[in-house]
Amino acid sequence: MTAAARDPSKISESESVRTVALNVNNVDEVLPHARAADVIISAVSPRNSGDALSDAAAFTNALIEIGNKAGTRLLMVGGGSSLNMPDGTSCLELTPEEILPEATGMRRAYASLVTADIDFTVLAPGGMIDPGERTAEFRTSGRTMLTNAEGEKSRISSEDFAIAMIDEIEKPMHFRTIFNVGY
Repeated sequence: MTAAARDPSKISESESVRTVALNVNNVDEVLPHARAADVIISAVSPRNSGDALSDAAAFTNALIEIGNKAGTRLLMVGGGSSLNMPDGTSCLELTPEEILPEATGMRRAYASLVTADIDFTVLAPGGMIDPGERTAEFRTSGRTMLTNAEGEKSRISSEDFAIAMIDEIEKPMHFRTIFNVGY
């Protein structure tokens, strides 16, 4: 497996993980790695330049071009604000002001993927995602946000979110869509 980042020193390398420095916006740089991969997992967030909307558009356009040229399936970590509440309300409307630009960028990223002719899946946390316990017991839903017993946004541990992503790689169930996981 190849793990890529702008700063690969932040990734733990092992016998099964090779790290490489890449910028997702540089299609020519990423393309050879994408062609050699079974699947591309993108966990890019639009919070680096201070212009989240432009950041999200740039990396999404690059990923679409990479997907077109490589023909490799893309799994993207999305945001819960790309989902809708059970009553149909956009979760973007319920997003705190301090993360609204990033959330809007990720919702637009999903909209761009839908119109692209690539094999993709977006996995979003159902509400809050935080480090916690790995239980491997969670629920999945399509674009409708999973809620808890009180009707509030659900939560998921980052450990179980990772399990859901691996499950989707090993046994694909969601094609050209978004889905979410939560307790």
